[in-house]
Amino acid sequence: MSEVKITAQTRTEFGKGAARRIRRDSKVPGVLYGHGSDPLHLTLPGHDLLLALRTPNVLISLDIDGKTNELAIPKSVQRDPIKGFLEHVDLLLVKRGEKVTVEIPVHTEGELAPGGYLLEHVLNALPVEAEATHIPEAVTVSIEGLEAGASVLAKDITLPSGATLAVDEDAVVLQVLSAQAEEAPEGEAAAEEAAEA
Repeated sequence: MSEVKITAQTRTEFGKGAARRIRRDSKVPGVLYGHGSDPLHLTLPGHDLLLALRTPNVLISLDIDGKTNELAIPKSVQRDPIKGFLEHVDLLLVKRGEKVTVEIPVHTEGELAPGGYLLEHVLNALPVEAEATHIPEAVTVSIEGLEAGASVLAKDITLPSGATLAVDEDAVVLQVLSAQAEEAPEGEAAAEEAAEA
């Protein structure tokens, strides 16, 4: 996993008005917290942060006011519900070698058995514990040939080295369902005909 370097400034103005001014300058207000230290309020460059957040659980190397360098991972990201721009970000302070609990995306490969089955993602992301500087980007699960009733449990997924499950090993991650036959409309029509007669 690569580190993304971002230059940040501490901020002293708070509230909605200050946040609006920061966003008008194409920047994003944020808070860095963790390790029992006081929360540090930051202003981050919007475009750089947006690019960094395209990678799930990205490791961000923060250059704060040109004085200190800190490592952080995004913990909470707030976006404008309509326009999608970043409104605020919470960053969690991490140290090299430290274990953190994160959720990593679950990708599938292969085809289900023939028969019109549906794949349900019970967990879209798998909670794992990994070293902060070696967080896996995703896990891939083969669904080749699975039929209705089959399920993939957390313990069935091969994790990258250094990562361990942070969820019950018997938790269902994926399950295969049989496609529902579209008989309801016909049944309703028959019931209506019977009622009319």
